[in-house]
Amino acid sequence: MGRMPELPEVAALAGFLREHLVGSRIVGIELEEYGALKTRDRSLDELAGRTVSGIRRFGKHVAIDTDGPSLVVGFGRAGWMAWPDADAADGAAPVIARMALESGAVLQITDAGAWLSLTLSVADDAGALPALAKLGPDPASADYATEDLDRVLVGRRKQLKALLQEQESLAGIGNAYSDEILHAARLWPLTHAADLDAGQRASLYEAMRGELAAAFRAREGVPIDQLKARKVAAMRVHGRRGAPCPVCGNTVADLPGSKGAAQYCPTCQPEP
Repeated sequence: MGRMPELPEVAALAGFLREHLVGSRIVGIELEEYGALKTRDRSLDELAGRTVSGIRRFGKHVAIDTDGPSLVVGFGRAGWMAWPDADAADGAAPVIARMALESGAVLQITDAGAWLSLTLSVADDAGALPALAKLGPDPASADYATEDLDRVLVGRRKQLKALLQEQESLAGIGNAYSDEILHAARLWPLTHAADLDAGQRASLYEAMRGELAAAFRAREGVPIDQLKARKVAAMRVHGRRGAPCPVCGNTVADLPGSKGAAQYCPTCQPEP
């Protein structure tokens, strides 16, 4: 739990890649797991000889742009990257692909999940890929306003926990941060969005923006092999079943029906 890459960690990874990859010439990409390549009509060999021109983040996806096509990496449930000088905290994760650079460095693209969920795509227009084109707005962007969240919530007969993870509505939030956001907003996770009043919607907006902003700040500059561990360590309720709530002291519990995958505080987030 908690190790799925989400928006703050992927943003920090994108910053690392901008620092280390932009301006580098790609010698070649070796694919270990062919099933990860989703654009079967495009070859990773198209990137050989190209120079990295930029890095863009789309929710939980990263696009490595070049002076030719882009390589788009979707991290799925347990995908990540490893750099040569990292301490290899995720060193045991199976390597899905290796990007060799002219400098001699090799960027490893990994997936530590029980089943492969990481995806690789080669595209001339990264944003036009179906997986990216359907993404909702970025809830951490500077111009994301209360009205944007209201459009997601008002009239929706869907539970808040599920709605926060709906990538077509909010790009980048996953299981862990949805727990943390709902705890900060003091909302029962299984409440239907349509049942929120204006004050509760405002509280959810403030909690979402505040939790994401704090996580962005906390992950900035952290070595990429340590980002997932830092995320886990920072959780207040997610993955903390049986621990005291840091706000009220009550015992953190598993969310009913989640089979232990989601947690909440029964005192801070009482069932209506």
